[in-house]
Amino acid sequence: MRCNAKFLWKRIPQSVKSSTPETAQIWAVGQKLWLRDYPAIYEALKKEWSENVQQIMESVKAATRERAMTLVSKAYSSINAEEWAVFMGMSTNEAIEAATQEGWTYDSATKYIKPKKPVSVKDPELLSEQQLSVLTDYVSFLEA
Repeated sequence: MRCNAKFLWKRIPQSVKSSTPETAQIWAVGQKLWLRDYPAIYEALKKEWSENVQQIMESVKAATRERAMTLVSKAYSSINAEEWAVFMGMSTNEAIEAATQEGWTYDSATKYIKPKKPVSVKDPELLSEQQLSVLTDYVSFLEA
């Protein structure tokens, strides 16, 4: 998907890029998303957006924060509150509040947040006949 955005940017005529500066701002957000540079993503999203684009950029910000929360919950046993705030694009107090709302714990003495590990959902095991049936249905769908 990221490659599609890059190729789309290359196909947009230069006249369109220069006549609508918001297009370049959107591309800047896309570049930061490509690099997974979370602090830079939030900085790029702070721009003034037109009414049409504002809602989309708010959705991008929310999705980025959700992704950051998921990554931290999987990868960290604890994280410094200030680092967490930078990763979430929030003030330290807002980030601590967001973490505690998710059921994470905050130790004010050490200033560390302990993420709650995500519950892993296992796929139900299929019996061999069920597996064969599912595979047959899938292959039939592809051939149709």
